[in-house]
Order: sequence, then C-alpha cells, then structure tokens
Amino acid sequence: MAAQEPSGNLQKYSLSDRQAAVLRAMVNAHVGEASPIGSGTISHLIPVHLSSASVRNTLAELAEMGLIERPHKSSGSVPTDSGLRVYVDQLLDDHDVAPYERRTIAYGVEEAEADSVVTVASQLLSERTRLLGFVVAPRLERLVLQHVSLVRLSRERLLVVFISQNGTPHRRVITDDWALSQSELDAIAAALNERVVGRTLPQVRSLLMREAEGLRVRADRLLSRVVELGARALVSSVDEPEPVDLVIATRLALLKQPEFHDTERVRSLFEALEMKERLLEVLEGMMEDQGVQVAFGDEVDEPGLRHCALVACSYGREGESPLGTLGVIGPSRIDYERVIPLVGFFSQVVAEKLQA
Repeated sequence: MAAQEPSGNLQKYSLSDRQAAVLRAMVNAHVGEASPIGSGTISHLIPVHLSSASVRNTLAELAEMGLIERPHKSSGSVPTDSGLRVYVDQLLDDHDVAPYERRTIAYGVEEAEADSVVTVASQLLSERTRLLGFVVAPRLERLVLQHVSLVRLSRERLLVVFISQNGTPHRRVITDDWALSQSELDAIAAALNERVVGRTLPQVRSLLMREAEGLRVRADRLLSRVVELGARALVSSVDEPEPVDLVIATRLALLKQPEFHDTERVRSLFEALEMKERLLEVLEGMMEDQGVQVAFGDEVDEPGLRHCALVACSYGREGESPLGTLGVIGPSRIDYERVIPLVGFFSQVVAEKLQA
C-alpha cells in the first residue's frame, strides 16, 4: 500500500500518456468538486489539447479498465477505488510541504508539553488537512527512559513512575508486602535509575535478569530488592502491555465534507472509530511497510470505513519497531498530493520531539 511505489497487483494497468493525463485530471477535479466530472471539465484541465471526442473515447477506455465509473447514466464520471489506487501509486507528482507550513507545524509540536504531544499532533493534523487526524501514542516499552521513582500508596501497593527521555510520565501500580519506608524506596529507586537511564524497559529487564543470576552467589539485600521490585514493575509493563492509546481529533472536520452529510454513513463511521481496537488492527496491517501508506475501499477491512481513505505513517524507531503511527481519515477523494507529504512531515516532527 505504499504511496510512493506501484503495487504489484497493478502492473496490469499500463496506461498511455493520454489515459494517464485524463485519469489524473479527473481525480484532481473530483477532489475539488466532490461530484462526477464531465468530459468538458477534463478537456480544460489536461496539459495538452484533446478534442471532446478524444476525451470521451479515453474515458470509455478507462471505464472498460475499471478505473472510472458513472454513478448515473446522465452524469459525469468518478474514479473507482482501482482508479484511485493507480492514481496514488503511479500518477502522483512529488510535492513537499511549503516552508511556512513546515515552520508552523514544527513550532506547534515542539512547543507542546511532553505529555500532550500526541494530542497536539492529532489536532494539528486535523486542522491542516480538514480531515480526521489521529495519533497512536508510543508504547512505554518502546521509549528510552531517563528516570524512575517509587511511591508507596498503601501497605501493599506502590506507584512506579517512569519518565521517558522526552519527559513524558508513565505510571504503574504494583503490589508489595515489604512495608518499606519511603526512604528505603528512594534508595531502591536510585539503584534502579542507574540501570534505567538510556535504556528501554525490555533492555532494563534483561539487565535485571542477568543481575538476578549473579545474586545466587552473593548476598546483597538492597540489590535483591532492586531486582525484585524492578522485575515486578517491568513485568506489569512488558508482559502485560498497557492498552494502546489512540488519540483522535475532533470529528467535526469530517462533518464538513459533503460525503458525510449522509447520516447513516456518519453513524457507521463513528461506530468504527469507537471500536479503537479494530481501527488499530487496520493500521497495523497498513504499517507492514515503512513510509506513508494509503488504503481505501476494500483494502480497509472494516465496513464503517469502507467509503473512507486512510493515509498513515509510522513515526520514530527503537530497534525494529516504530514508536507509533499517525495519519488522517477522510473521504476517498482526499487531496493526496497535499495530504501524503503532510503526513510524512508530521511523522518526522513528532519523532524528533519524542526522541529529543
């Protein structure tokens, strides 16, 4: 589903220059008008002169290939999902985000507080694209840590606070029956911090497991408790991962699109958005490849999103895994030339903020 490279299953569509020009003009016009496009409109948009008869013949060829269709006999034509796929994979011109817009986006993300970066990015995505922006927040186990603290909540419960490298706090509650004083907990936290700084949770857990092996041949009460409490906190965070946080911007942006004046379509869409786990599964399938990805129509295996397009990109990488995913949801007639580079740039800016 890469936006920049042709999909293997589209090799059967070998378009002539004239067919490519007509299809590109139709999609661009449909993006702006949200209605079927007639041959007269297309003849004014293509860069070379073609007679109305030539345009109509080319439209007939594209219809026979399954790339366009007529919603009604008396109307113009619209691109099919296959036509949009060919357009996105093969016909898009390279565009970059304008310098002033890059500065505005970068400033908005950089000025966000550490624990609100994903919320700010989601809202900015929505504002800049007039679509529904979303960000899948980083999982704690993929973040590099810089601090950990322990606070007793009750006789048997401790609060563990992990601070990631960018200053975002992550809280966990673990059980403990030692009734240690806060000063003892502070000493254990200090020893844990020597092991935490600059590492991810899985890396810290591996280190503690090695130290646990070494404790079999020597007695060290403080280190034993460091290893045991640290292991409890890490097991809670790694073996039983926190629920993935999917931050979705205000839905009002979508309601302004003419496609969503249909109340039934809006209801189905909002129901799909409420089922965040299902949307995360769709995004996970899209993110098998790196870079900006685009999916629409039958490619989106969720009925409520069937008439929508998703443009998404992973951001940041720790080892083999990205920190998270961000992107937009909108009607299939998204302005791909503008939205694809915007999503790619947001990915870069958010990664830089979270990994600073």
